[in-house]
Amino acid sequence: MGSLGSDQDQARFKSVVLPHLADAYALARWLTGSRADAEDVVQEACLRAFRGIGGFSGVNARAWLLTIVRHAAYTWLGKNRSAVLLTVDDLEAVEQKQARGGDPESGPATPEAALIAKTDAMRLEAAIAELPMPFRETLVLRDVQGLDYREIAEVTKVPIGTVMSRLARARRRLIASIGTDAPRDRS
Repeated sequence: MGSLGSDQDQARFKSVVLPHLADAYALARWLTGSRADAEDVVQEACLRAFRGIGGFSGVNARAWLLTIVRHAAYTWLGKNRSAVLLTVDDLEAVEQKQARGGDPESGPATPEAALIAKTDAMRLEAAIAELPMPFRETLVLRDVQGLDYREIAEVTKVPIGTVMSRLARARRRLIASIGTDAPRDRS
């Protein structure tokens, strides 16, 4: 491995890590529940990735980086929070993104539709935040990040069967949680 400042390492870092920074931030955000904390985790993960870029085998850059982010997030959470305290405080950013990315064919959203969408997004976000960490990270890696089962198994270092089980259990818990929180009177 060359020196950390070598042009080759810098070029490799740019081509391997930088294209996946948005995914790294999204995973860190879901694991920490906070924009500021996620930024700290991604910064630490980038430092780790840069230090280890010489050992990258070239197989799956995204999974490699997300593995580093996952480890950095757990290290950060272990140092800065109790294992039971995880909050989600950036609902406004999620809501704004959803509002901008609406279906263009449906036309402008009515205030009522926007309120319903905002409420639904808040309930989903809260339900995901309540999931135990192994279920939450598996769900986020699959349904938010779009990784396949093999990639999730690689990132989380568990067998594919465990990935499938965690995902199924996470989805069942979400459905049960959202179903019990749903307003009863829908006229």
